Amino acid sequence: MKLREITQILEQVAPLFYQESYDNSGLITGNNELEVSKVLLCLDCLESIVDEAIEKGCKLIIAHHPIVFSGLKKLNGKNYIERVIIKAIKNDIAIYACHTNLDNVLKNGVNQKIAEKIGLENIQILSPMANRMSKLIVYCPSDKLEIVEKVRENLFANGAGHISDYSNCSFNLEGKGTYLPGESTNPAYGDKGKTNFMDETKIEVIVMNQEANRIVTEVNKVHPYEEVAYEIIPMANVNKQLGAGIIGDLKEGMETEKFLSHLKSSMKTECIRHTNIHKEKVIKIAVCGGSGSFLLDAAKGNKADVFVTGDYKYHQFFDAEDKIIIADIGHYESEQFTIELFEDILKDKVSGVELIKTIVNTNPVNYC
Repeated sequence: MKLREITQILEQVAPLFYQESYDNSGLITGNNELEVSKVLLCLDCLESIVDEAIEKGCKLIIAHHPIVFSGLKKLNGKNYIERVIIKAIKNDIAIYACHTNLDNVLKNGVNQKIAEKIGLENIQILSPMANRMSKLIVYCPSDKLEIVEKVRENLFANGAGHISDYSNCSFNLEGKGTYLPGESTNPAYGDKGKTNFMDETKIEVIVMNQEANRIVTEVNKVHPYEEVAYEIIPMANVNKQLGAGIIGDLKEGMETEKFLSHLKSSMKTECIRHTNIHKEKVIKIAVCGGSGSFLLDAAKGNKADVFVTGDYKYHQFFDAEDKIIIADIGHYESEQFTIELFEDILKDKVSGVELIKTIVNTNPVNYC
């Protein structure tokens, strides 16, 4: 199976344009046309992971964290990042990262996997994305229905018209368009001496901002007009299927200390750093894999009893102010099940490809 066919399956769940601006998800090393029969799944792509891939004959490593975040100016092996890249290239091993784009999706995302492990119900995005969508309006002649249908289907096929769990969503309106042809216009396109009228269908669809121009380019390939009439209008709408963190409910209220014990066990962590236990029972839980302190206000605003995340600093714990319990389970510990998530997404869709979960613990933090 070709590398691009495997990564396309991941990108159907978590398109690369869902990633944050600082991120570097996608293919970091390798050729999209590479034939792959074995894939190594991991959280961090370190030298030990590349060694494991070599030993097990894996030509593709899928990691959650990108090994390269910022640009590399030199490749001389002076640090672990450069050594990983050099070793991967020398051994013809591709590295693909699926990071904040997988964090930001509700369905089959990193935080849903955490919620599943903890046992949360009624989950929803904690901090939904806003200002990430636009309305794309395309006008086409309505005298031939097959043309309208062709344009509409092209929009859908290229990712337009997705709203939550619905796809192929559009609004269509019939009307009259006007135009006055210029001197160089093809005579077949109307009378140059007067304003022409044409029956038109106005097709409105929702698109992600980053995809708008690409979708317009694709529509141009099937649209009959010499000059395609379209509009892209930014929207302030919130997308409830995309965003940071998740909030949900336990099946029933639990004593706080019992919940913390359950959390420690279900997330396989050796240590939980938490704020003052100021309430006897908890039921509403907010979670964010990795570093989630930026979501504390959202967790408070959604009346969460506990906020489960990682990477909390000393002074940030004071921000709980006895309004919420912060439970820091560690960065690695919160995201370790992303390896399972990769397997869940791919296992029924890759033909003749063996998925291998790493046996290397890449957690840089040790406890004693």
